[in-house]
Amino acid sequence: MSNIPKNIVVLAATAVLLAAAAAAGLMLGASSVSLPELAAWAAGADVPDTARSILENVRVPRVLAALLAGAALATSGALIQASLDNPLASPNVIGVNSGAGLFVLLAASLAPGALWLTPLAAFAGALATALIIFALSLGAGVSRLTVVLAGIAITTVFGAGMNTILIVDPDAYVGSSTFLVGGLSGVLMRDLGWPAVYIAVGLAAALAGASKLNILALGDEAAHGLGLNVSRLRLSMLAVAAVLAGAAVSFAGLLGFVGLVVPHLVRFFVGCDNRWVVPVSALAGAAFVVGCDLLARVLFAPYELPVGILMAFIGGPFFIYLILKNKGGGLD
Repeated sequence: MSNIPKNIVVLAATAVLLAAAAAAGLMLGASSVSLPELAAWAAGADVPDTARSILENVRVPRVLAALLAGAALATSGALIQASLDNPLASPNVIGVNSGAGLFVLLAASLAPGALWLTPLAAFAGALATALIIFALSLGAGVSRLTVVLAGIAITTVFGAGMNTILIVDPDAYVGSSTFLVGGLSGVLMRDLGWPAVYIAVGLAAALAGASKLNILALGDEAAHGLGLNVSRLRLSMLAVAAVLAGAAVSFAGLLGFVGLVVPHLVRFFVGCDNRWVVPVSALAGAAFVVGCDLLARVLFAPYELPVGILMAFIGGPFFIYLILKNKGGGLD
């Protein structure tokens, strides 16, 4: 109980950070919008046509996409790590993102123009991969490192499948080069409707299941003794993680390492209680992606770097750090 006041402060500070990052994302870029103009636009007052056009046609869809993708991927990572009891697991590491990406490209190739199909296809691919990983994790004597290595192998195979589709049908997905590394340029409000619904449902389910994940952390035998159906909980939470990751991939592409980096940083501040890890991860993930996307836009102006590349520069070393940190039994 002594940690509750501190965690409330962390939650509030993360929310403030998210608001500041969103405001900066709306104002800064190749063409800047001033804070008074942003405030006037938000209040429904008159603003210059240029500022209004920038906000409504470019910045708002992009920042909203970053918020949704960040919250979804960070929460998905927190759920996967807790469900599999694996500190190295995340949507991109175990292949969930790649599964979603493969099915998105398949849908784009087989049913071009069917925007409603994209998030469904992404969820199907993410869920299929999550089920493979879940089945593998049930094997006797399977270590956590084995699960991660299997996920990397799945990612490689699915990546080859995506490249095959794009070679055979180059017009399958407009902007596919950005999709493969993860990026938010060109995202429109119409792209976010159904994914936003899936993400909202997924976040609600994640919050509802957070307390049960705490019971799971006690160990399988203890959780069984407390009346928890361990396999059902793991499977349901992985399905929720697949919904979240698939929805994000459907419009943001293969953004990597959000679900790996953010939950670990959050646990450093709030501990391992998933009732706090899940909501703070959602807020921190949203702020992280908005901030990274802003940096990707302004660091090399007038050129723009896909945000997925910047995240790879951050996440790759962090992944190596986690491997070294858990060396010597932590991944058995």
